[in-house]
Amino acid sequence: MESAKTTHSQHSEATGGASSALTRDQQTLAKETVPLRHHGRTVAAVLLLLIVANLVHSMVTNGNFQWATVWHYLFYPEIMAGLGRTLILTVVSMTLAIVLGILLAACRLSENKVLQGVAGAYLWFFRGTPLLIQLIFLYNLSALYPRLGLGVPFGGPELVGGPTNSVLTLWTVALVGLALHESAYMAEIVRGGLLSVPKHQTEAAAALGMNNLLAFRRIILPQALRVIVPPTGNQVIGMLKYSSLVSVIALPDLLYSAQMIYTQTFETIPLLIVVSFWYLLCTSILTIFQQRIERYYGRGVAGHGTTEKRGGFLGLGMPRKRVRTTLSSSTTAEEG
Repeated sequence: MESAKTTHSQHSEATGGASSALTRDQQTLAKETVPLRHHGRTVAAVLLLLIVANLVHSMVTNGNFQWATVWHYLFYPEIMAGLGRTLILTVVSMTLAIVLGILLAACRLSENKVLQGVAGAYLWFFRGTPLLIQLIFLYNLSALYPRLGLGVPFGGPELVGGPTNSVLTLWTVALVGLALHESAYMAEIVRGGLLSVPKHQTEAAAALGMNNLLAFRRIILPQALRVIVPPTGNQVIGMLKYSSLVSVIALPDLLYSAQMIYTQTFETIPLLIVVSFWYLLCTSILTIFQQRIERYYGRGVAGHGTTEKRGGFLGLGMPRKRVRTTLSSSTTAEEG
């Protein structure tokens, strides 16, 4: 008991001595510390909110927007049919682009120089020319080749074929044009994802007795998807918007359906607002799915799955409550 009291008294004296070693300014600082306030951020945020509020007010009160007409055409049958065609174009062409992109990435990673050269030339052409030009060129391909078919090379007999205009219909031109253009970008995305996996992991899988297919399925692919999935989601959203270019070949997608209406009624602005609304809605839904997929494949990686909540209202640097900090005796002893 006496030894315990002695130890407690010695600890109290040490703590008291450390506390007494603090100056008056240090004691005031130890009682309460207020984080730095960023007044510039607050002023900028308030000005931005005023600008946004003024813009919304002008849009609501400006009669030239014709909101009644916008609501009238929002669920118009032709508009909904065009929206359905746009979604079909996006899904089918993106699926074809992913499959073709995987094949092109495999050719780029192959040790065969011929496969590397052909894949490189493919990427060089389709990434180097605008999508709009590719669609128009493919649409007018009959001027170069009036007939398309499969047969013996170098002038041999034709096995299967037909007139170019009957083979390349509007839907075929749109799907093939979008898929060929997008596959060039998907090839680089897939190749970058596969190269991001360290080579020693493949060697370790081989040392464990795994064959190439098993190692790819269990080791390489799960890690590569963390790199492949985020840009692929961006490409899907981009494909949804790029599909509007098929309006130049008169395929009645969402934009072309709206154009057919406002060329007759001259209500250009309301129809464009309707088209923008549906594009924004679709891209917002795709963005939500993209974030969930990224969170799933990003498990166990720093920066995924957890978000640190910072104090402040709307990120303005205005903390809701003060933070109390106390200088420990060990820190005081070191300073002393």
